[in-house]
Amino acid sequence: MAKTPGERLKIPALCLTQAEAGEENLAQRVLAFSSVVVDSLDMMAAVSVGTLIRDGCGDPDTCHALYCALPRPEFTGMSILLTGKEEAYPPGVVTVDIDSSGMLGHH
Repeated sequence: MAKTPGERLKIPALCLTQAEAGEENLAQRVLAFSSVVVDSLDMMAAVSVGTLIRDGCGDPDTCHALYCALPRPEFTGMSILLTGKEEAYPPGVVTVDIDSSGMLGHH
């Protein structure tokens, strides 16, 4: 993110929760970047994510990421999910391995 000024990285709250559960202080390090925005789990998101979980679309963090990738009035661009678990998302969802060389600033 430091190499792309003006870009925002939107992190679903449940993904941030899962990351912190897996590694102490990871959320703190991620939130230190000024370009990071956390997508909260508001009422509409909670219902939609719950529906995705019930429908078998994945774990809570995966379903919150799917919800965030859906078209919404406040975001008209194309969502790209950065993930280390590309196989967790259904066909048609644009995913990029977060450890790919392009994501690390190497081309």
